[in-house]
Amino acid sequence: MPARMLCQKLRRLGQKLVRKRTVEQLVPEMAPDRILSTLDLVALGVGRTVGVGIYILANEVAGNQAGPSTVICFLVAGLTALLAGLCYAEFSARIPHSGSAYLYTYVTMGEIWAFITGWNLVINFVTDAFIMIHIWKLIFDNLIGKQISETMHESISQHVPQVFADNLGCVAVVLLLLFIEIQSLNDRWFFIVFKQFTLVKLLVLCCVIISGFIKGNPHNWKLTEEDYIQAGLNDTSSLGPLGSGGFVPFGFQGILLGSATCFYAYIGFENIVIRDERAKHPQRSIPKGIVVSLLICCLLYFGVSVALTLMMPYYQLRPRSTLPEVFLYIGWAPAYYAVAFATFCSIFVSTYRGFMVPIQWMIYMMAKGGLLSPFFARMCTDLRLFSTVLLGIGVALSLFLFGITFLMYSRSVGTLISYSLVAFCVLIVRYQPERRKEENEAQVQEETEANEAQMQEETAPAAEKLTLRRLFFPGSPTPTPLSGRIVYVCSSLLVLLLTLLSLVLAHWPGLLSGDPLPITVVVLLLVLITGITGVIWRQPQSSTPLPFKVPAVPLLPLLSIFVNVCLMMQMTFVMWIWFGIWMLFGFALYVLKQCLPLNPNSRP
Repeated sequence: MPARMLCQKLRRLGQKLVRKRTVEQLVPEMAPDRILSTLDLVALGVGRTVGVGIYILANEVAGNQAGPSTVICFLVAGLTALLAGLCYAEFSARIPHSGSAYLYTYVTMGEIWAFITGWNLVINFVTDAFIMIHIWKLIFDNLIGKQISETMHESISQHVPQVFADNLGCVAVVLLLLFIEIQSLNDRWFFIVFKQFTLVKLLVLCCVIISGFIKGNPHNWKLTEEDYIQAGLNDTSSLGPLGSGGFVPFGFQGILLGSATCFYAYIGFENIVIRDERAKHPQRSIPKGIVVSLLICCLLYFGVSVALTLMMPYYQLRPRSTLPEVFLYIGWAPAYYAVAFATFCSIFVSTYRGFMVPIQWMIYMMAKGGLLSPFFARMCTDLRLFSTVLLGIGVALSLFLFGITFLMYSRSVGTLISYSLVAFCVLIVRYQPERRKEENEAQVQEETEANEAQMQEETAPAAEKLTLRRLFFPGSPTPTPLSGRIVYVCSSLLVLLLTLLSLVLAHWPGLLSGDPLPITVVVLLLVLITGITGVIWRQPQSSTPLPFKVPAVPLLPLLSIFVNVCLMMQMTFVMWIWFGIWMLFGFALYVLKQCLPLNPNSRP
């Protein structure tokens, strides 16, 4: 009997882990005013995406990772973000509810994947707070002639450890942003101000691009070792590694690493999806807002990287320098102060409601979905002031542990994982049979997963059996439960094979030297990937009309997953250790929630 009871508990737990939410369960508690047009959403996407990243990433990548080929890095990162944006756009048309990747995985893949995605988004938003604080303080320090950093080093560092002296300024910024966060501002006025500063931000970057065409020197794209010698530099220079010169001084590996770093600059368009319930016509305006804002950002980043690498030799870009400093190099000091001040103000406005609100919003969504204790939902509503101060103190203390480069890599890893899960969800949901409304209503009323599984079994066609012929000739023009399961299994295998292929390409040096063993492995993996993709291609797709659908399914979602995994392979081992520790902490909270008595009001 004890063994039987244990098996029943494990069975219930397994069914709970894969339990999915239905669209009928996503009714908002309060219907907010729909005030956002397509232009508002484009401005929101551009304003959130063109943020702190471009002002420091371009210098970092060009100086230490890719040189002039930084322009290629931004294009590769932009393509990766655009593929993910297309997947987000389809889901926003399919599920017109706020929730981003967390909600999409909950509806498509089940509870455990929703928790992984949601907890991953929490650390993403926390990391965003770290990065905004670091760069905001860095730009302000540069704007006033580095007086803050010099004071910290000359006086305070004599009495406290160096790491404390370096980050005391960041703690002051945390306190300032906490004060701002506690204040309230009407949404309508906020978006008016936000659009104006987004326009200022675009004008600033356009000025940088135009300056590049005026003061740019094409020779900076074909520098040689003789130029280093004439400049009095060598490979042991304090400026860091100089590379071999030319357009790609750090080789193909530098482009890959630079693309992974540049990817951070495209993070932010997900804020459009979060505002789904504030849009006037979400099923049309959300996809348009995502695609248009990403295209604008890609053009801006390409132009800025071209201007930067033409105006200034890449080896003279100092670590932790900011974009406006290029004007000091060409002798345009007034332009430097104007651009730096505009940058400072635009980042300040972008920070508003982007500091603690996203963290609280994600924790609230997970608590209301039953993945965290209901206490967290109460903290984000009734005790919102307390939770804001508590999170702010936690961010301030954590600033002493992480550098800005590490934080950017951490944010990129989390976002790439979320984008891959959304692409996988698109691949799955496109081939699933449509549920009838009666079935959805019955599923909402069910309290146990055993009854749900029994209901699905009763509605499935009894004569449907898996055969080799059915893999390539399904025999039905519409998706069936069997074809849906085939796609689910094949898609999971493809993710595994694409990950193995990325590992081989990234960490097998013999591949480029003509070693037959790695080449054979790559060819075998490509054959398997092609065959399994063919099986998915032959399965019937859902014919549900939507305002927007990802084209060329399953190829584009698979390409998105592959590119995301390739970029993740460029991250360091320490980064993955940190990510694993954070996920283990999250799973501990999740298991604790499952062990506590279930509150019937905790799940909407």
